[in-house]
Amino acid sequence: MNLKLKRKLLAASLAGIITCGSGLASAEVSAPPADRETIAQIALLQSLAQGYFGGTITAGELRAMGDTGIGTFEGLNGEMIVLDGTVYQALGDGRVVVTPDETIIPYATVTFFDQDIPVQLLTIKDKAALEAELNYAVQKYGANSFYMVKLHTEFDSILFRSEYGSEKPYPTLVEALKGKQTEFTEKNIKGTLVGLYCPNYMGELNSVGWHFHFISDDKKKGGHILELSLKDATAYLDQTNKFTMVLHEDKNFHDINLAKDMKEDIRSAEQDTKSSLNDGK
Repeated sequence: MNLKLKRKLLAASLAGIITCGSGLASAEVSAPPADRETIAQIALLQSLAQGYFGGTITAGELRAMGDTGIGTFEGLNGEMIVLDGTVYQALGDGRVVVTPDETIIPYATVTFFDQDIPVQLLTIKDKAALEAELNYAVQKYGANSFYMVKLHTEFDSILFRSEYGSEKPYPTLVEALKGKQTEFTEKNIKGTLVGLYCPNYMGELNSVGWHFHFISDDKKKGGHILELSLKDATAYLDQTNKFTMVLHEDKNFHDINLAKDMKEDIRSAEQDTKSSLNDGK
């Protein structure tokens, strides 16, 4: 067998199945199945914190990497919620829209969600209490794994934020949020919380611990969760032991000093309300 034919057969065996039909043998090449057991991360939260709000990955390409997750958009134009294979954009004015596939994504984390671990929740008074319950499960099943969480329930109260986009030259993440962060409080609202847990060793690549986003059942409201409360519910964790990072093919991205310590900026962007940001606390 010559080398060229060997290569063709090897390519066929790796990429698809050899089928027979109408008495003729033919090579049917199909895309490899999606890896359901990996977290796919686009760029770094640290690059976003330094003001890299551009990108080369599109929303359509992101959907091929996972059906559930969180992130943001070019120019830091709102908050991303990926749910059931659809990418939603929570805008600064409070509206939620479905993201066109050509939209540029500077940062996101997604996975193909599996309900690996149920977590029963009883009278959650605030976000800290929710994190404590989820952390108990994380410690039980493996603190060095990644977890995506999905929680569908009626929230007694929820405070979430979004932001209006920035123009080039982009400021840092914290500076972009100042004056452009918008906050919304809802009572007795049904919706889905989507969140990511990163283990302690991810401190240089992402934010350690939990990061939650929200979208209402009617797909009209959503954003980054700052506070919440709820009664009885069941959260589901998808435990994942593989991690893939996709970096942008952009000179501006590769000019960033990613060794710079951005922990305080990330903490502020993750947790601070509008008043705290503008007060410089």
